[in-house]
Formats: sequence, C-alpha cells, structure tokens
Amino acid sequence: MAVTHDDLTVKERGADDVASQRGLFLMVFCVLCGFASFVFSLAAEATRSEATWLLLTIGGRDGKSYQCYYSGSGKTPLVCATLAFLALAVGMFTEHAYILITTGGPRPPALVLQAFSHGSSPASRGFTWRACFFFTTTWVCFSIAEVILMVGISAESGHLRDWSRPRSNCVVARQGLFAAAGVFALTTVFLAAGLYLTALQAQRLQDDEEHVRRQIPRASAPRLPRRGRAPPGSHRVLQGQADANQPSSEDPGNKTSTST
Repeated sequence: MAVTHDDLTVKERGADDVASQRGLFLMVFCVLCGFASFVFSLAAEATRSEATWLLLTIGGRDGKSYQCYYSGSGKTPLVCATLAFLALAVGMFTEHAYILITTGGPRPPALVLQAFSHGSSPASRGFTWRACFFFTTTWVCFSIAEVILMVGISAESGHLRDWSRPRSNCVVARQGLFAAAGVFALTTVFLAAGLYLTALQAQRLQDDEEHVRRQIPRASAPRLPRRGRAPPGSHRVLQGQADANQPSSEDPGNKTSTST
C-alpha cells in the first residue's frame, strides 16, 4: 500500500498535537509552581523576623548602649522562602528545558524557523519579536525574584540559634521584601505563559501557510485526459485494415498463362 503525502501530513499533525498537549501540561505545571512560590513568599512575609532595639544604661550617662533582639527564630520564614525559591526554579527550568528539547528536535518549532527565514511574512516577524520580548522579560523577572529570595533566606538564616539573646547588631529582611519576590514570581509565570501562547499561535500560522502552499499546486496542476478502453472487436477491424494495406507477395507481371 502506497503512503501518500496526506498520510504523512496526518502523522505530523498527530505528533504536533501530542507535543502541544505535553507543552500545555508543562505550562500548567509552571503556572502552578509560580502560584506556589507566590503563596510561600506571602507566608514568609507574614512570619518574617523583626528586630526590637533597646537602650541600655550602664553606670550613668556614659554607659549607654543599644541592644537588639529578634522576635523569632526565623525557621518558619526560612522554610517558606526556600520553598518559594525552589518552586519557582523548578517551574522555570522545566518549561525552558522543554523549549530547548523541542528546539533541538528533528522538527523545530515555528518561531525558530521564522527567526532564521528571510522570506517570512510580517505576521511571522511579529510573532518572533513578541517571543523575544516574552523570553527576555521572563528571565529578568525570574532573576530578580530569585535574588530577592536569596537575600531574605540569608537574613533569616543568621539567627537560628540563640535568637532571644540581645545583640549589638540585628540583620532582618525589610518589610515587603518577600512580597515583592512573590509578585515577581507571579509575573514570571504569566510572562512564560505569554511565551507559550505566542509559540502556539506561530505554530498554527505556519501550519496554515503550509496547507495553503500545498493546495495551490494541486489546484493549478493540468488535468490529463483519461484513456478510454477500446470497444470489443475493434482490434480485429484494425488488424484487417493492416492486412489489406500490405502489398501482395505475388507479382502480376510474372504470371504466365498455360495452354493445353
């Protein structure tokens, strides 16, 4: 049984549907990781350690000193900030690892083909620029969120022991630090979702353009007339005509008459 071009097209579309479902699942997973990071960041903000300063007077006016102590051990905000850091990192690297694997596959996505093709349409170039914008801003917001979370983790991990003891210096995370990290984490996953939707629209545009290019040659191809079958007995008539046109083997000039 011969395999036609339409059969190959159906197989490619089936593979694209499987890849789209896989990409949608990973995109949903990335968004859930972003929401988890946002929730853990808010929990770290609500339970962050605070420092209270006291003025101690020892031996008169010249014996003044400032001491501080923490409001908590910092274990709860440390755990929440660490979970927020890991959730955002897992979501981002999972999505971009899928993008890199798809880009290096046998059939690269439409954005890669449109980025390196010189004869692409204005719509294709628009999708490429939009994808570049989403890709860059996603990594910028992701980097800012992770750096803020690392600062908060380092601040909360400095007083795990003897947190109730007065100190001369107390390092605490500023108010709104973890909340800002959560906002950047949420912005990161929304931008990543925009990147996925842009890639999906570009793939659909490329499929439509390929479908149109395949239909044009079929519509403009000349149609050859079909050869009809000869009616029964026609080959006998043709054979009789061919025999009649052949010259006789006997020469009339050579005939001699015999008399008795």
